[in-house]
Amino acid sequence: MKKKSWLFVALGVVALLLAVVSRPASAEEYYQGKTIRFVVGSAAGGGYDTYTRMIARHMSRYIPGNPAAVVENMEGAGGLVAANFIYKRATPDGLTLAVFNNSNIVQKALGDPRINIDFQKLGWIGAPSVGAPMCMIMGFTGLKTLDDVLKSPKPLKMGANRAGTTGYDLPMILNQTLGTRFDVISGYTGTAKIRVALQAHEIEGFCSNWESMRVTARSMLDAKGDNKLIPFVMSEKWEDPEVKDLPLFKDVIKEPKRFAIFKAWADQMDFQRPLSFPPGTPKERLEILRKALAEVLQDKALLEEAKKSKLVITYVSGERTTKLVEEILSMPADAKKSLAFLVRTQKK
Repeated sequence: MKKKSWLFVALGVVALLLAVVSRPASAEEYYQGKTIRFVVGSAAGGGYDTYTRMIARHMSRYIPGNPAAVVENMEGAGGLVAANFIYKRATPDGLTLAVFNNSNIVQKALGDPRINIDFQKLGWIGAPSVGAPMCMIMGFTGLKTLDDVLKSPKPLKMGANRAGTTGYDLPMILNQTLGTRFDVISGYTGTAKIRVALQAHEIEGFCSNWESMRVTARSMLDAKGDNKLIPFVMSEKWEDPEVKDLPLFKDVIKEPKRFAIFKAWADQMDFQRPLSFPPGTPKERLEILRKALAEVLQDKALLEEAKKSKLVITYVSGERTTKLVEEILSMPADAKKSLAFLVRTQKK
């Protein structure tokens, strides 16, 4: 009897040990002592980098176990290098996420042969902002208004990253819909590099998003004379003094079919700078980060920092982001046809 009793006790201890060993780690146990890596698909100093670094500074408090955070710039090909990394190479362990230009999703929808990513397989955490696309010209050109730009006797050199970014796509669209004569100079690895090229007079203008340029290009917007960066057209009304009286795309692109081209492209602005996990990331870790992003974007300290830096926070949930990605990828055939000129086909 004693032997049987000891046997039952031993079996019970073994079962208990197996249960402890096999018990999945809690979120706090998993993330404690670890580091979350934020991979940014553009150069330091631009809007994507600025927003991501601010989020990374505060987000740990809302993740169980309070992991550390590190931001890594993985620039190249308009964010496509970072997008490929998170899709094909990153470990789906809930510790690595990417922030890249979501215009790449538009390019995928349009059939860009260089983009071999199924964006619907990414774990979309959410986004901290929406976009307000607009265009600017340098003071040394002698131009100040949209009318001046339209009457320019020569093509204007506009700096850009690559096809699939606002800097490239928007001036190309305006050439088609508004009659501008923009010569798009691509190859820059981020908006910070484009600002340097503007100041060096290598290029004459730039199209970007106002919610980031009002911060990252502040010194150029405040400059005088030749060095001043001058906004001349944008997507929606803002109260900032530099842009509050600017003409809007919906008013200057008057022909409905032409405006439909602009709108088909601009729908992507409903979410900007989205955060995503690699395919296969456990659902519970995706939900943890979704909850953390929603909470951190309401955090008092982050909002105070954003206000001081003049960054505009507009939270877009992971569920909403996922839906918007699906809508872009299911773009109607007529919209694809109207935007086909944005895609650079591979040369044989």
